[in-house]
Amino acid sequence: MPYNFKNANLAVRESRLGSITGFTGDLQTLVYRSECGSLKNRERCFSQSSSCLSGCALNALAAIRNVAVVYHAPAGCTAMASNDAVKFGQIAARVNKTTNSVFVCTDLNENDTVFGAIDSLRKIVQHTWDEYHPDAIFISTSCVSGVIGEDVDGLADELKDEYPVPVIPVHCEGFKSRIWASGFDISDHAVLQGIVKPPKQKRRYINIKNFYESARPQITKIFNEVFDAEPQFLYCNSTVEELSHLSENLATVCICGTLGTYLGNALEETYGVPYVRTLNHSGITGFETWLRAIGDTIGKRAEAEAYIEKQRAIFIPQIEEVTKSLHGLRAVIGMGPGFTYEIARVLQEFGMKVDYALAWHYDYKYDNGQVPPALEHLVKTSPKDMKVAVADQQNYEVLNILNRYKPDVYFSRHPGTTVWAIKQGYAAVFVDDEYTVFGYEGTLSFAKLIRDTVTNRSFEKNLAARIQLPYTKWWYEQNYDKFIKEEGVK
Repeated sequence: MPYNFKNANLAVRESRLGSITGFTGDLQTLVYRSECGSLKNRERCFSQSSSCLSGCALNALAAIRNVAVVYHAPAGCTAMASNDAVKFGQIAARVNKTTNSVFVCTDLNENDTVFGAIDSLRKIVQHTWDEYHPDAIFISTSCVSGVIGEDVDGLADELKDEYPVPVIPVHCEGFKSRIWASGFDISDHAVLQGIVKPPKQKRRYINIKNFYESARPQITKIFNEVFDAEPQFLYCNSTVEELSHLSENLATVCICGTLGTYLGNALEETYGVPYVRTLNHSGITGFETWLRAIGDTIGKRAEAEAYIEKQRAIFIPQIEEVTKSLHGLRAVIGMGPGFTYEIARVLQEFGMKVDYALAWHYDYKYDNGQVPPALEHLVKTSPKDMKVAVADQQNYEVLNILNRYKPDVYFSRHPGTTVWAIKQGYAAVFVDDEYTVFGYEGTLSFAKLIRDTVTNRSFEKNLAARIQLPYTKWWYEQNYDKFIKEEGVK
């Protein structure tokens, strides 16, 4: 697809990738309809609240060191600002860095929605510059400023000549998309539009798109020793100067295709930086496939194979011993699509059975027009009738499914559904860190975590016995897709 960095607006995933938030069925049907283009979204007659794309977009931008995010929004929309300030300050300190990034809100009110507030926005940007002197300024819209038509693009264009740093408009109207992962693309678009420069020379760096870089030491060591390269983590702890050189790096990899599809494909198409499209690093199959794909891309396959052979000798016997106790355990998964299908694969490698896999949304193709690699792999190695759903964080559906299948353990990447599963009495594993199952050592630790979780069930049983849930017997007797309208298939 062509990438237009002259326009600050970006098509959301529903229109760009055909992404959906409603589906129930089996794995084979999902992949078949993805490949033939007949997959259609199923609307809900009832829907609980979900997440907002602006949180994903602005959270990513605020993670860059020494920048300012000016959010043209009501105060409530910036509730995540204090959390970001603490979180990214701690992440920077973890690698002996400091960050002067700030998250500023224009506090739009009723008067502003009638008469406009572009002059107030201009003054707040000026104050932000005078007070903090950031290395870049991101001016973001919100639902309110989007509805009233505030000309943020025009203001950003005017201010470019006033400040010696990039001033970048960001369109974060939450109503644009039901899929909060559209925010990942919006932040990537802002960085590509306002910061990344055309290449001058090649550098031995590999772009790695992730969330919070907890595996920085391990990845740095692997990239140094195996690939003779440095990792450029995005966006936590990166600087504007470092981001300006993304077009000069050897390749781009990502912890999941959902997070990296726009950036990886845009860098490849626009600047010729190869995007490594493969399984993510989770589990043995994933980690080895990931390493080999990077090695093939940058001409270091032999080095990758040598590393794999050495590590297998150390860890495979240990992993096989632990996973003996996991064989036959039944699981339900509820995560974002970038992890649902990857974790399902890992559990199957452990000899476990995945009764149901829920993804919060589903991209039936990525920006290169292909079906996600994780799903392609899963359909080749899993029972074709494995139940899958696209649930958009609909907790009432998750609990209904848990009650129906009664798994040995529930896996989630979001604390809300994890807590509710425990309240029902089910063992639950919260896979918050994207590097929980990174490499051989991470896979071994993950297997031990599952073993320990299903072995000691006293907490879940005691909690469930003392809590009255709002879900009635009537609800648990309903089909889990009762509130999803019939799918229209061409």
